[in-house]
Amino acid sequence: MSNVDGRAETATAVTPIETGARQGTSMLRNITARSSARFTGRLTGCLTGRTARAGAAAVLAAGLGAGLWTAAGATSPAAAAAETAIEEQVPLREAVQRLGVAEERREGYKRDSFRHWIDADRDGCDTRREVLLAEAVQAPEVGDRCRLTEGTGTWYSYYDDTQITGQRTLDIDHMVPLAESWDSGAYAWTAQRRQDYANDLGDDRALVAVTARSNRSKADQDPRQWLPPHAPARCRYIGEWTAIKLRWSLAADPAEKTTLTQLAAECPNEPIAITPLG
Repeated sequence: MSNVDGRAETATAVTPIETGARQGTSMLRNITARSSARFTGRLTGCLTGRTARAGAAAVLAAGLGAGLWTAAGATSPAAAAAETAIEEQVPLREAVQRLGVAEERREGYKRDSFRHWIDADRDGCDTRREVLLAEAVQAPEVGDRCRLTEGTGTWYSYYDDTQITGQRTLDIDHMVPLAESWDSGAYAWTAQRRQDYANDLGDDRALVAVTARSNRSKADQDPRQWLPPHAPARCRYIGEWTAIKLRWSLAADPAEKTTLTQLAAECPNEPIAITPLG
């Protein structure tokens, strides 16, 4: 998570997704390019995709004044790896079954083991702002040093079906929280790999702009303990959770795997894009 370090003291079991929940078909995103829209029904002017920061900058420059942005000359390690990886389309239930199973290991976890919100391409925008710019339904005003003017810009938080104006009440959520990733295998990673994970712009499901209240409600819980309060978003959520775990070769604990299997059985078995690291 971007703002919560510890696991919630109590975990409430999540009831299964209702089979008839509002057409999960539209919620399972089939992302075949980084420029795909992040959700059905977004405004056509939405800034989407993060593989090329320069592309987003060009869109912003057109609306905010020529010369405000310059194309990035460097590519983040995670984005560079994504460009060389072979994307695979896998039915949701099969993807869940591909998850390795291992008991969690929390010993030694420290949030600062994951250096995050870096400016990997040195264009003035750190990872948090890159995500905000990429996911804006309506672009915010952007000034020097990538400063976003508060009260401008509009975002959609799919966890709780909420539209937000201004960034102040937004958090950037790690789809698979940092603590959960540590439990699931990141404890054995190098510092560089953990940094790449914490700033993953190579898959637009890895980091998502959501309301602070939903982010903090989630904390570092897995889908056995927490699902989006907006029920129609749950099939999308478990698909994205699974895709990110597979991307980074993270395991699921036994109870988590059982829950994901049960939830996936109640969702449309549509393909999800798996983008392993190169």
